[in-house]
Amino acid sequence: MIRSPSTRSPTLSKHAQASTHTAKLPPAFLNATREIMPAELSMDEFIAACNRPLRPSLRVNTLKISVADFITLAASYHWELTPIPWCAEGFWIRRHDDDETRLGNALAHLAGLFYIQEASSMLPVTALFAHQTEPQLVMDVAAAPGSKTTQIAALMKNQGGIVANEYSASRVKVLHANISRCGVTNTALTHFDGRVFGAALPETFDAILLDAPCSGEGVVRKDPDAMSNWSEASVVEIAATQRELINSAFHALKPGGVLVYSTCTLNAQENQQICQWLLDEYPDAAEVESLEGLFAGAEKTLTTEGYLHVFPQVYDSEGFFVARLRKTAPIDRLPAPGYKVGRFPFSPLSRKDSADVILAAKASGIVWPEKTMTLWQRDKELWLFPAVLEPLFGKVRFSRIGMRLAERFSKGFRWQHEAVIALAATSSSNHFPIDDELAQAWFRGVDIYPPQTPDTDECTVVWQQQPLGLAKRIGSRIKNSLPRELVRDGAIRPQNLTTD
Repeated sequence: MIRSPSTRSPTLSKHAQASTHTAKLPPAFLNATREIMPAELSMDEFIAACNRPLRPSLRVNTLKISVADFITLAASYHWELTPIPWCAEGFWIRRHDDDETRLGNALAHLAGLFYIQEASSMLPVTALFAHQTEPQLVMDVAAAPGSKTTQIAALMKNQGGIVANEYSASRVKVLHANISRCGVTNTALTHFDGRVFGAALPETFDAILLDAPCSGEGVVRKDPDAMSNWSEASVVEIAATQRELINSAFHALKPGGVLVYSTCTLNAQENQQICQWLLDEYPDAAEVESLEGLFAGAEKTLTTEGYLHVFPQVYDSEGFFVARLRKTAPIDRLPAPGYKVGRFPFSPLSRKDSADVILAAKASGIVWPEKTMTLWQRDKELWLFPAVLEPLFGKVRFSRIGMRLAERFSKGFRWQHEAVIALAATSSSNHFPIDDELAQAWFRGVDIYPPQTPDTDECTVVWQQQPLGLAKRIGSRIKNSLPRELVRDGAIRPQNLTTD
């Protein structure tokens, strides 16, 4: 069932209704917010919105399923979807009240058909691709956990290349897991302070998203304790870092390129003033591109400068800020970085070796666009790299590039799980469809016993036309090949939805 967009919250599950949600809003924050609140908005409504739990929302992953097919699937499970006005793939969702299983354990989520993403956080990528922008090389400066990186990859249809950077080492693993689950193939991961890229990769990217670290004033609906450590002094300190980050990003942007700056906070110091600092710093090279008309209803949050300043009561969402900036001319480059990148540990495969690998992969139902992805090797590992990223090799150190395709062994190739779920052909003789019950068992990491076994010893297990992994037939069972870190021990259902 598809509902029209509305700011009315859908019925929450019994679990959500039973939970208390009292946001901690420091008096100094409320006073500062009162000063910047537009005249047509109410502080009482703002406080009330901050104390309401968020509406559950998701974004359909069009790398794996079309929006139309997902709507059909959702209808079969009696999910009610309400379109999010600023994202064609985004929906608020309402489920049956008697289903208390976590959204992250839904079969459709585990198979990568959708991403759990707050509605407002879909705005920055929509702004990045506004005005028919079609970038070939993109940077996501602060990428984890991967919601915006995977959104960018879907809009790029896995073409071109994305450098997804994350400063926190512990979050790089989560970033990769989400990229892999969603079937993203055009991304390279880096692990740096975002302030290095202006010097390391000057005038390199067609488009850059800087969803900047911030004081998090807009996320209290998701985390009531988000502002426990908030202070006016911390806002000043964070803003100083944001200026350095936006300066670095602007240097890494090609002339003519687009920079989207966004935060999940509300104060002007971290939002309008950061953008104004950049405009003042580069008056002949930076200009604002208004987000007026970005979607129906954008005028409700449009500032005089052309930014979107989203207070949570307007769209019944998180608070957010989004600005779209254009680099109109070259600027003086920063001093070259002083670090050494080190030896690049990969080497390209010869034409003959590449042909042999491609032939073997096709025999296992694995295909990729050969003109835009190239084969590289490291010891016995075979990797697929986006060709557009190759000029960057040797300029920065990458944590991971593209995807690991296979490992060589004495009898041929051992295809890797991430390559199978991303590159398995849509129709192949080795596909073995399974039902919901067997798919649940598969994600629990156990061998499955179908009523009828595959015709071949090796097969690609498929649920809802989505590859779940490569497996072997052993007698009457199919041996589970799901990597241990992906095994889910909790309840798994095809139609389970609640807040995650």
